[in-house]
Amino acid sequence: MPPWDGKKDGLERDLYEERRRKWRRSGFWRGIGFMVLLLGGVVWWALSTAGDGFPTGAHIARVTIDGVITQDRHREEVLAKIAGDDDVKALIVLINSPGGTVVGSEILYNSLRDVAANKPVVAEMEGMAASGGYMAALGADYIVAHSNTVTGSIGVIMEYPDMSGLLSRVGVQMQVVRSSEIKGGVSPFRAANPAEIAAQKAIIEETFQWFKNLVSERRNLSGTALDDVTTGGVFTGRKAVEKGLIDELGGDAEARAYLESVTQTLTDLEVKDWDLTQPGPWYNGVLSALLGINPLLKRISAPESPRLYSITR
Repeated sequence: MPPWDGKKDGLERDLYEERRRKWRRSGFWRGIGFMVLLLGGVVWWALSTAGDGFPTGAHIARVTIDGVITQDRHREEVLAKIAGDDDVKALIVLINSPGGTVVGSEILYNSLRDVAANKPVVAEMEGMAASGGYMAALGADYIVAHSNTVTGSIGVIMEYPDMSGLLSRVGVQMQVVRSSEIKGGVSPFRAANPAEIAAQKAIIEETFQWFKNLVSERRNLSGTALDDVTTGGVFTGRKAVEKGLIDELGGDAEARAYLESVTQTLTDLEVKDWDLTQPGPWYNGVLSALLGINPLLKRISAPESPRLYSITR
């Protein structure tokens, strides 16, 4: 037996340890690479299965208009998609709104008329569909409401605070330099002059006449019958039927019955909800798909600053 060689054993031990370290390092990076590939595959699968979140297959679409109506570009895009989607054979619009801005309500009305140009649309009023909410209902071909639904409030209103008295008490005065007595309109920081009030009143009256003409056209009302429902007052569903503002008392069953009376092909179709809320960032869609929830997450957004309102009182 050769003599023991400590140097040789130490060298072999160092080489063995170095190989172990290299194996551990390469194993770590192989694991990282595998996880990256796995995560990439999961993200691709989630994105490919999430889609745009809208229903497919022949169906009756249903959308919900809830709360104060303001301009909403995403809502316009969704309604335009419904109008052009061959899978959507009809539309039910659920409305629960006290009204909103004139422009927001007008755009919503026009969007619903665009849908109605291609397929039947029925509006189903819930607790309230007043002012701008009623304007939206006018975009449908047929309107149903519950007997105690609050509707009407056909009119226009503008409100602003007058803090001039408070500012005067604390010794603050607003100095204004403008090209005319009506430039800039009314302000909460100073009392309005008669010219400013008259100018704002003219805008409100013009907008009101436009709204009134819309009611006349869509509900076939004129003369005293039209004047009677355009005072700004509200009505129950029962009174609204009597006055010609809506077509029928009822809910889901009556809305479906109307659509089926228009065309028999709608009888066996399922009603599917289309979400009008703005979707969140793409990664929310991935997480939603992974968690099995709707990829269209509801947004929390500040309402636009209203200037001219068509809203129930």
